Amino acid sequence: MKLPEPIILSSGLTAEVEEDRWVPGSIQLLVDGTPQSHVNLADPGELFFEYIRRIGHVIDLFRPDGAPISALHLGGGAFTLPRYVEATRPGSRQQIVEIEGALVDLVREAAPLPKRASIRVRRGDAREVLQRLPSGMQGAMDLVVVDIFAGDRTPAHVSSVEFYELIRPLLAPDGMVVVNAADGPGLPFVRGQAATLSSLFGSVAAIAEPQVLKGRRFGNVVLLATGAGAADSERDAERDAERDASLDWLPRLLASGPHPARLLTGREFTDFVRGAAVVTDATAVASPAPARELFERG
Repeated sequence: MKLPEPIILSSGLTAEVEEDRWVPGSIQLLVDGTPQSHVNLADPGELFFEYIRRIGHVIDLFRPDGAPISALHLGGGAFTLPRYVEATRPGSRQQIVEIEGALVDLVREAAPLPKRASIRVRRGDAREVLQRLPSGMQGAMDLVVVDIFAGDRTPAHVSSVEFYELIRPLLAPDGMVVVNAADGPGLPFVRGQAATLSSLFGSVAAIAEPQVLKGRRFGNVVLLATGAGAADSERDAERDAERDASLDWLPRLLASGPHPARLLTGREFTDFVRGAAVVTDATAVASPAPARELFERG
């Protein structure tokens, strides 16, 4: 497999695509040495990273099996999830927002998107692009995935309530936001994201490996948010009740793995968030960087 040469991104970080020596026919995208994405080119329906598999199971369960969806992916990487959606829900309409145009070109050269797929790539900062999306996307998105990293950290400006307020109007009445948040001991960043989503959405949940959720080691927590918030109209509250009945798939999400796994909802989630402040533009900070040894290559 001939792959393109590494490139320098506008951030000054190095992006490269390498073959996965353990999974034949697969590639991995690294930015500044940190694994960002993994794609099985022979089977895009197979997901590799733990947190991506958890998001994949959300996509599997939150709509009828195989039904096409409308999805917006904030953060492109190697387009792993858009490829997965196309493989498992053919006919879906998807858009990707990626700030690094050179990264888009690198990924397209290494692993072109399926020609039949309805996937549009928009280049630019996610927050800026959200403010100029076509009006037809308002209230139309079944799924918005937030998986934005500059190297190994989520930038502060895409972690605040002002940022998420730009996403909420895009969602269909029963649409869902899925956020990948990485954090270390104590989970201050993740708990802040959870509190922020809770201020805007009627139901929020968290799923991760138990030791990560306990704040004992660095890892990824997947946050799910759906439904109207407390400040919305009575009609939206009625809609919330219908939505709650439709969330009976959450136990299946936990059972789907990868294992071990823990899902926080209801009172457990409330206890998890207690004491965490809603993140605003004035208080936002980038997510913490993982220890470099987590990604050392042998």
